[in-house]
Amino acid sequence: MKSLFSALFLLLSISAFTQEKDSIPRKQIYISRINDAPKIDGRLDDAAWKNAASATNFVERLPNNGRSIPDSLATHVKVAYDDLGIYFGAEMLDPNPSEIRKELTERDGIGNDDFFFILLNGYNDRQQSMQFIVTAAGVQYDAKMTNGNEDSSWNAVWYSNVDINDRGWTAEIFIPYSELRFPEKAIQEWGLQMEREFKRSGTRYSWSPVDNTKGSFSIYDGEIHGIEHIQTPTRLSVQPYVSTYLNSYDGETSTNVNGGMDLKYGINDAFTFDMILIPDFGQTKFDESVLNLSAFEVQYDEQRPFFTEGTELFTKGDLFYSRRVGGAPFGDVALQEEEEILDFPSSVDLINALKVSGRTDGGLGIGFFNAITEKTCVTVKNTETGATRRELIEPFTNYNILVLDQRYGDNSSVSLVNTNTTREGHFRDANATGLYVDHTNKTNTFNYFGGIEGSWVMEEDTKTGMEAQAGVSKISGKNRMDLNANLRTKDYDINDLGYSSATNFVRYQGLYQRRLLQPKGFLNNMYLNWVSVHERRLEPDLHSKWILNFNSSFTTREFFNFGGGFETTPIGTNDIYEPRVDGKYFSIPAYYDVWLWFNTDFRKKLVVEVLADWYKYDERGRGDLIFDFSPRYRFSDKFNVRLSTNVRLSDKEEGFVDFLKADDILFGQRDRNTIVNSLGANYIFNNKMGLNLAFRHYYSEVFYSEFYTLQNDGGLSDYGSKNDEYNTTYNSWNLDLRFSWWFAPGSQMTLLYRNATDSYIERSHINIGDNFKNLFDQPQVNSLSLRISYYLDYNRVKSWFKSNDRPTVPQDAVGYRESKMRL
Repeated sequence: MKSLFSALFLLLSISAFTQEKDSIPRKQIYISRINDAPKIDGRLDDAAWKNAASATNFVERLPNNGRSIPDSLATHVKVAYDDLGIYFGAEMLDPNPSEIRKELTERDGIGNDDFFFILLNGYNDRQQSMQFIVTAAGVQYDAKMTNGNEDSSWNAVWYSNVDINDRGWTAEIFIPYSELRFPEKAIQEWGLQMEREFKRSGTRYSWSPVDNTKGSFSIYDGEIHGIEHIQTPTRLSVQPYVSTYLNSYDGETSTNVNGGMDLKYGINDAFTFDMILIPDFGQTKFDESVLNLSAFEVQYDEQRPFFTEGTELFTKGDLFYSRRVGGAPFGDVALQEEEEILDFPSSVDLINALKVSGRTDGGLGIGFFNAITEKTCVTVKNTETGATRRELIEPFTNYNILVLDQRYGDNSSVSLVNTNTTREGHFRDANATGLYVDHTNKTNTFNYFGGIEGSWVMEEDTKTGMEAQAGVSKISGKNRMDLNANLRTKDYDINDLGYSSATNFVRYQGLYQRRLLQPKGFLNNMYLNWVSVHERRLEPDLHSKWILNFNSSFTTREFFNFGGGFETTPIGTNDIYEPRVDGKYFSIPAYYDVWLWFNTDFRKKLVVEVLADWYKYDERGRGDLIFDFSPRYRFSDKFNVRLSTNVRLSDKEEGFVDFLKADDILFGQRDRNTIVNSLGANYIFNNKMGLNLAFRHYYSEVFYSEFYTLQNDGGLSDYGSKNDEYNTTYNSWNLDLRFSWWFAPGSQMTLLYRNATDSYIERSHINIGDNFKNLFDQPQVNSLSLRISYYLDYNRVKSWFKSNDRPTVPQDAVGYRESKMRL
């Protein structure tokens, strides 16, 4: 193990000094300053465009990489700038304008649409860019892209409009400097990539050619020259909100009104300060709850905007799981025999949170995050006397993250991350630190990576743990490979501000991939992957599992997607987590797993996705069948419906049940049936207003047929007592009906109706009618809420009081100067 890690780190060190530079020619455009800004109305008839620099000669990126764009789809993009921001005017020819795909979606959605795409990199480092997309339906989509990884949770305030005419369609875009990041210097050189999606043929064309045989998409951007001596405005904006809720639960009705504000301040052109005051997350998407029988907690996606937007620096090293902030309390309550808890809160209140992030001209990224949560108590009742008391389970807590990320080369970096959780009083405190290196050679053919992390948890005693990983990948050509190793000690614990599940292991993994780089025969693309994973327990040493996996993916020229695979654990598994006790393990027989999947052409009105997956264990009668069926239908460019059914049938599954006296561990053999049905529908009135329905019903039934005690050799011994007390039926029901209106740039009104309930019954084999009766006999949440947020830019507000001043940001599609005159 040590020799493997030493060899990998040696490769990492050597590569940084031995690779020769392979220069990638970069397309360039020289743009000029304009005095009179164009109207952002989608029509390129303003004087500003007459002499503006033009970007042409787009090249196909997908599926036929490197082929010139046909004359019938010729694309010309005008680019200009002033002290306020940068302007793009794109003309995209189309031989049949009436057939341009223009499905309406909510903001940040791309449906069955043609679109125009801009990637801007203010530091010109080919690593992190801001992405702006406008569809032919006029819908905006924005994201941050780091080394090819897209973060669509980021939202910017920018201006766009489109026009479909008898030649094709045009897009006009204005991006204020306040939404970009670039160094403070007189002469700017930015990275630029532009693309056009032609949906009818499934082709995509890039302004700067991309070589899909090696490297990531972002390293092939071109350059903008000519931006000089810009006097950027003050970057200060606030977004106050007001919300009101009418809630009904278990026969009781309540109302409340909330107010708060988000603040953004540009410390300079590179660094931004974000703060949320009196947060309100009542309208976030519901969590998809499940019946969890595993040894680990369920990790849910983050739904709160403040914790998803602009957090790419804080996700370095995976030490930050934002759901910890304002999540479930860490503390517990010691109860007397005659006591019970009346109310145990599912989360703690967030008082406020802030983050500062940016990058210097030398490529050093700096991120700082801080949040404070309120103390939380539970009410404990004495069942004999009726007396109650309050017990503190979570004190005031302070969360901090510091990130330093130094970039070098075209797509390499060294990062240092520290997280800290401090709780008031004698509660648990924690700290975690990680150092990471990600190096890609100059020829963009090999990637080397490594990292080491330490965790410290301070309670009555201090617990320390460590994780290390290293690997090398061939990232070019038809044949690609990856070798990596990962080690995590038993006491590694980052769960105060991060998420860690499995510990006490060393894992070795190898991957070989064969891919099709250009369409061939009836295929547009093909991926064939062979994977081997070997894992052992560290303390004491024990074989854990050996997995052999083959998986594949194919896309035909008609955009029919299909694939499948095979997986096996030929010598079985020793599960060190299922017993829930250190030093114990549970032996699981070998299995093989076969799956197939397909989905039809996403450009069609009707799309069907299907998956069938079958596990068969080397044990009589034991297996696992999974089936997914997901059709969707687009009735028009405004209305679509999506259905999904997931069925999982597990026969004679074995797992942990309970702890018995004398340190015995009870295991059981169980049948488990889980069915998840969901429905989604959108009716989009226009590119700023839409109605969305999201429904999900989750059902899981567990029936125990045999009980055992776990033996020291990982086997099971019959346990005589058999009863039904562990049988379970769990239901979860969620329905959200949401109306959203983006009534001004960055400003939104949302009206939400929510209905939710769940039931947990210690019985199984309940018929359908009784099951739903039990579900709807439970208290239901019925909530109607209205939230209005309004985006205020300092420069815009200042202009309200100085009507003769030069305007600073466009207000709407008729041009910012005219809009300021109206104000």
